[in-house]
Amino acid sequence: MSFLNTLPLVWGMLHGKQRGQFDLEFCLPSECADRLAAGTTDIGIVPSVELPRLDVEVIPGAGIACRGAVRSILLVSKEPLPRIRVLAVDSGSRTSAVLARILLAMRYGAEPRLIAQPPDLPSMLQTADAALVIGDPALRLNPTELPFAVTDLGQEWLEMTGLPFVFAVWAARRGCVTPDLREPFLDSCRCGLDHLDEIVRLEAAPRGFSEQLAREYLTRHVIFELGRREHEGLELFLQYAAGFAMVESPGSISA
Repeated sequence: MSFLNTLPLVWGMLHGKQRGQFDLEFCLPSECADRLAAGTTDIGIVPSVELPRLDVEVIPGAGIACRGAVRSILLVSKEPLPRIRVLAVDSGSRTSAVLARILLAMRYGAEPRLIAQPPDLPSMLQTADAALVIGDPALRLNPTELPFAVTDLGQEWLEMTGLPFVFAVWAARRGCVTPDLREPFLDSCRCGLDHLDEIVRLEAAPRGFSEQLAREYLTRHVIFELGRREHEGLELFLQYAAGFAMVESPGSISA
């Protein structure tokens, strides 16, 4: 299942005028990147950190970004941030994991070892000093009720750079992008933004959180139309990320 924050992007393709233009399959953005790399799909919502390794073209206009606190990328820590030595991350959190490493190193002087685990906070904190929880599992947490320090990485990035952060973009295999390809993706997104009340009503309860939280998240925390500042933030992140390239091995993520 895809995260809640992808639904406005594809709403028009599911229910609007763009319906039938594309053969849709739903998976996490990290899986989309793997499918593009394998050549089994032509277009996908791609995590930002994957762009340098994929032979793809970004479809401009729509994506998933924030201009401050994002609420769905939470670093939950038992230790002060400079003392984090082991960080548990959701195995699907590639962009967020690199973002965490950048922020911990550049702002707090911490260079933890990363271990990949399912997104279950108690289990993650049994084996690590801190846990990175993203997407819907993060939305199901109430930061004010946790007995740990909670850091929103969207806010941390804004404070460090003054720029928005882009988590994912639409991208296509080279040769698939035509001059008129941008329009249906942007129109589908705008259809979703016009139907946020319907998305909230249909999706909040099955995902395990309130309609109020879902509405606030989709209207206050996440940006879906990407402009110049978002692309500046994306370029800066990719520059930083080049020094934090990740190689995954079973149960761990290391430099």
